[in-house]
Amino acid sequence: MEWKSKPWESLTRDDWHAIVRLRVDVFVVEQDCPYPDLDGKDLRAWHVWVEDAAGVKGSSALAYARILAPGVSYGEPSIGRVATRRDRRGQGIGKDLMLQSIQVAEGVWPGHDIRISAQCYLEQWYNDLGFASVGEPYLEDDIPHIQMLRSGVA
Repeated sequence: MEWKSKPWESLTRDDWHAIVRLRVDVFVVEQDCPYPDLDGKDLRAWHVWVEDAAGVKGSSALAYARILAPGVSYGEPSIGRVATRRDRRGQGIGKDLMLQSIQVAEGVWPGHDIRISAQCYLEQWYNDLGFASVGEPYLEDDIPHIQMLRSGVA
């Protein structure tokens, strides 16, 4: 396994295919969420993922997250589109993904808080990664979510 993090302009076609395949499998098929996943924000994002056989044509993404700059969705940098392939859950890859994503966000935007829109059933999991709930739960694409912040380190 190899972790990768790249801004949009550095992604290859194979990178993008692996990313979109995982996002469609998790968000559209598995979560039965028939809403557009491609929202135009990918073009202004950092992408963090791990592949099963990095560098091998046709390798697949095991986990993925998208990091948006301050001002794209929120006032803070934000991590979203967090997904782990179903057959790889429960192995710590999701936690490693978030730690990698936090590290990238802190490196690109040091000292900033990081915002996420977490699915409510994962609220405690994100608490354990240093995120605190902000506000009340709400529906996003008919799935209960809650805003969460992780304090930046100056």
